[in-house]
Order: sequence, then structure tokens, then C-alpha cells
Amino acid sequence: MRMSDEDWHDVIETNLSSVFYTCRAVARGMMKRRSGSIVNVASIVGLRGNLGQANYAASKAGIIGFTKSLARELGGRGVRANVVAPGYVETRLTEVIPDELQQGMLQATPLARFGQAEDVAGSVRFLCSDEAAFITGAVLLVDGGLGM
Repeated sequence: MRMSDEDWHDVIETNLSSVFYTCRAVARGMMKRRSGSIVNVASIVGLRGNLGQANYAASKAGIIGFTKSLARELGGRGVRANVVAPGYVETRLTEVIPDELQQGMLQATPLARFGQAEDVAGSVRFLCSDEAAFITGAVLLVDGGLGM
């Protein structure tokens, strides 16, 4: 209720509109080649929500819905579209979270650790590879079990 219009629009534009613009820019060439893999990055927050982050949660949930629609639209042209949804990953942003909140996050994560950038990168690499040739419209949780 206290979120400003500017805060809402800034996050939606940054997180969701950017995915639309990027996918639109690459889709035509992939369709012409009848080959390609799009992997968008959302967040576990797009599936679970989070206090005080309605704009962020909405943008990440929007990425999931958008990507599923893209998978349906482009699949007949040989283009796959999937989503990676990371949980809590060690970054400069998570470093500043107070220790008690970090401990709560770790307790809620069955693997009891934060993810690493390499965990997310490996998942994206897999979804882009030929090993994932029959996967489209999927949401791959890279979250240490947080979202189950």
C-alpha cells in the first residue's frame, strides 16, 4: 500500500520489460534458423512472494508467465524457452542482509547454504545445451530446495 508508482514502474520496467525487449530482439532470427534456446532468469520470489517486494515478485512471476507463453509460441519453430529461478545466491546484495535474516534464509533452505553464481550459470548452460533439447516451458529452481 505504501509503494510509490515510481518504485512499481521502475522494477517492472527493469525486470520484466527488459526480458520482453530482449526476447523480441532475438526471436525472429531464431525462428528463421528454426533453432535456438532462450533462458530467462526469474527468482524463487516469483513463485513464493516476499514481504515488501510485491513489485519484484510480480516482475519475476511475470517472467515465468511470459516465458511459458514464448515456449508455446516459438516451439513450432524449433525455439525453446525456459526459466531459471534462483533462490538465495551469494552476491553483493545478499552480503548486506542482516545476519539474523541470513540465518533465517539458510534455515529455510534444505541444503543450508546460499547458492553460488556458478550454480545458476551451470543451470543456464544446461538449458542452452543439446542435452536439454526436449525441454521447453520449464521453470528450473536453483534454490537448494527452498521452493519445494
